[in-house]
Amino acid sequence: MAADTGGAPEDRLTPVLRPVRAGNGFEEALEQILQVMRLGLVPDGERLPAERELAERLGISRVTLREVLKVLQDQGLVESRRGRYGGTFVLPRAVGAGGEVELRRRVSGVDLEDVLRFREVLEVGAAGLCAAEGLDGVGAARLREALDGTRDAPLADYRRRDTLFHLTLAELSGSPSLAARYAAVRATVNDLLDCIPLLVRNLEHSQHQHTALVEAVLDGDADGAREVMREHCAGTAALLRGFLT
Repeated sequence: MAADTGGAPEDRLTPVLRPVRAGNGFEEALEQILQVMRLGLVPDGERLPAERELAERLGISRVTLREVLKVLQDQGLVESRRGRYGGTFVLPRAVGAGGEVELRRRVSGVDLEDVLRFREVLEVGAAGLCAAEGLDGVGAARLREALDGTRDAPLADYRRRDTLFHLTLAELSGSPSLAARYAAVRATVNDLLDCIPLLVRNLEHSQHQHTALVEAVLDGDADGAREVMREHCAGTAALLRGFLT
């Protein structure tokens, strides 16, 4: 039976937030919190976990964490609010020409083909594992809920919900290492996707593939799940190549 990580919202951070290695605590903590934001695990306008929880999950002191949050605040990525309902809140990304220029600068050094290949290997593997090992009732419910979230998502929130769907599948594979590596590569994929337009026709097609994928996983059809995921990744890859190369 594939592992289930539970359904609490904070569990979505599990593949990303993990104790950092000694020596690069500041840098690795900054990297992980940026991944959380780029993946949409804490949506724009919502609050990051409390400082005490973040520090414990990252294995760093609160002094180091505050230095990380100060950098994010200086970059206009978060804001600190005081009071009973205070905390550190994620700010919307820059939009318009300036935001697009910044995104393209960020992905200019990305090896597109390497990212796409690695993403496909992880996604196809996760789909096959979930189907072959099977999901318990809680895991199956989580996967259906994630699918429903993409189906009902407004256009502006679709990519975040799509990310959560794919992260859920990776977590349910039962391999924490796979889930962590998928979270990292998905953050890069999201940067790439933010450089191209949302195409309604493509999203409709993706939704059909999501549905077929969930059906294959819950039916225990490992070969079918892998094939649907392979086609799904190929569609995204074609769009990215078309717009970015």
